[in-house]
Amino acid sequence: MQIRRWLAPWMGVGMLALAGWSAAQAPAAEMPLDKAEVRSWLLRIHDAAQTRNFQGIFVVTTAGQMSSARIAHYAEGSDQYERIETLDGQARSVLRHNDVVATLWPDSRAALIERREASNSFPRLIDHDGDRIVEHYDVRRKGVDRVAGHEAHLLLLTPRDAMRYGYRLWSEKVSGLLLRADVLNAAGEVIESSAFSEVSIGVKPQPDTVTRPLKRLKGYRVERPVMTPTYYENEGWTYQRVVPGFRHVSCVKRSHNAVDGAQVTENADRSMLQTIFSDGLAHVSIFVEPFDAARHRREVVMSMGATHTLMKRHGAWWVTAVGEVPAATLHEFVRGLERKKPQ
Repeated sequence: MQIRRWLAPWMGVGMLALAGWSAAQAPAAEMPLDKAEVRSWLLRIHDAAQTRNFQGIFVVTTAGQMSSARIAHYAEGSDQYERIETLDGQARSVLRHNDVVATLWPDSRAALIERREASNSFPRLIDHDGDRIVEHYDVRRKGVDRVAGHEAHLLLLTPRDAMRYGYRLWSEKVSGLLLRADVLNAAGEVIESSAFSEVSIGVKPQPDTVTRPLKRLKGYRVERPVMTPTYYENEGWTYQRVVPGFRHVSCVKRSHNAVDGAQVTENADRSMLQTIFSDGLAHVSIFVEPFDAARHRREVVMSMGATHTLMKRHGAWWVTAVGEVPAATLHEFVRGLERKKPQ
């Protein structure tokens, strides 16, 4: 799920104490929800994130590390505004007005401005395709709990295979807003958790807190990558196999100078193909770029909570796979990737 993924891309995490949930508090197992019920629940969560005005402190814990951010979301008519400010470590702000997203590093006066699809907004975790989710997850209601002072419905999603993780989702009882999400491994252990420690829902919109900083970038080194919508087969690639349940979401060709954290470098322009797949909850991004021996020195698999990263050479190309899935799932995607033979 890339809730983390949402903070460019959001971080991810485990704070069981925040909501005070424990196995002892869980009600008896309930019957699985059917497709229509799952679609209704996820659509409610999805719509709340798009139409509700809210602001609060969001805490992300993963791999024993904790990060927090102040988040605000405002909806006015068809316009949406988001502001996310990190509260730990390096200062960073993420501002979104509809599909324009700006990431600012004030200390180094660097800015990255991109156009992103709405699926990258909070909470990116949710796709309201209930039919598809029920095929790969057992979904059950687990009663009512409290998160950040709000009553919330608790949903448990258990994967039907080993290619994806399980989830616990807390949806605010009145609005449907997602207040907390846990990612669970095969043993049912929390490997990543994201939660509001405090949140106000139904606040007065303040869109100027987003638009004003976007107009005040004088003195910033601004990077504006060009992202051209495309399809991977049009770029000479094909997937001989895709992990069951995952579907193609989007594909873009990215051209820009390298951006390393707060440092916008002067490297020569590079072109990179990014393809995103999703099973409705988890997202997997496959990046393909020309192999560069100076930068691509070794193949590696890394993990941070629920997110795995696989980097591997593919002939004259370098492939990077990132997703909130087990490492085996990324290996399966990369094994299925093939360069099309010239016609």
